[in-house]
Amino acid sequence: MALGELQIFKWQSKSAAEAEQERYAKWAFPYGEKQKEAISKLLLELFPKESVATTLVPFLTAKELFDERRKNNSEEDTLDFLLNQLKKYKRLIGVKRMPTYLAVVVADRYAGEDCVYPSADEIRAKAEVIEAMRVPKKGFFSKG
Repeated sequence: MALGELQIFKWQSKSAAEAEQERYAKWAFPYGEKQKEAISKLLLELFPKESVATTLVPFLTAKELFDERRKNNSEEDTLDFLLNQLKKYKRLIGVKRMPTYLAVVVADRYAGEDCVYPSADEIRAKAEVIEAMRVPKKGFFSKG
């Protein structure tokens, strides 16, 4: 089940629900608790006023959206789409925070089994590069 989906009337056995939870956990953190702890620590460094839960939900949502879009697109096109065209999840993730979460998602893709992530400062620098990809909105007085 996707984080963005609300399924009120979903009937399944307890074992099926547990199997689904296990599949989701393996997708979210394929390297287990070590990976979850490393990401949580990084997210709390990036967003010190937040809790683990309030940073993991947007991270996992961004990861899910990124992975789904990335299946048929380049990394750059995927980032562009998530920054500029996907409005449905911007309230959950936040327009200003989206580049940072996407930078963590990209770092997570390359962290590997050792769960070694870039520093918070390196993530912020990558987020600035990602933010620069954002297409500015054309205003009333803009040319073009």
